[in-house]
Amino acid sequence: MWTVLGWIALGGFAAWLAVTFGWHTWRLYRRTGDTGVRMAGGRSGVQRAAMLLFAVALLAGIAAPVAALLGFPTPTGPLALPVAGGIIVAATIVATPLTQAAMRDSWRIGVESDEHTALVTSGPFRLARNPMFTLSAAVSLGLALLVPNVIALLGVTATIAAVQLQVRGVEEPHLLAAHGRTYRDYAAVTGRFVPGLGRLTAPAPAGGRRSG
Repeated sequence: MWTVLGWIALGGFAAWLAVTFGWHTWRLYRRTGDTGVRMAGGRSGVQRAAMLLFAVALLAGIAAPVAALLGFPTPTGPLALPVAGGIIVAATIVATPLTQAAMRDSWRIGVESDEHTALVTSGPFRLARNPMFTLSAAVSLGLALLVPNVIALLGVTATIAAVQLQVRGVEEPHLLAAHGRTYRDYAAVTGRFVPGLGRLTAPAPAGGRRSG
């Protein structure tokens, strides 16, 4: 069974990586001459930490199914768990390019502090402010359900930690600085990762806002 699930997990994660980091990057470059990749912007300690955790998560996403294929100890649970995991991974593969398409030319990997892009609030961004990060966490969870070994669980932990650091410590301060009240008003009614949760409600020192 682990051979089949390992191949499903590995193939699903490879497909998600391809659509996440390949398809839209290529389309954006064809249209604008810009890949949207801003890795050089990770100079702050927070963003460097987030990038390191994302790298760990990506490696775990590959290593977990490979380990299962090689016979690494993997707990056995109800069949419903890997079925749910497969559905989650498949859904993220479909939802990711749709979410990227909604961002159009504002799509970025990383942040440049002096760059100003249009604020996207339509499509999936009506439901949550950071749907791409939600999908990143979802695919790691799906993999952990498919091959629930310790490497996959490490991937889930690293992904959630990276997402929280990147969004709270990098993305939100950048968007507040770039869009001011427009972003605050949007964030006051739209959840951070899922509808209704993580809305910005209370003022914070130095002109920022704290999450509710």
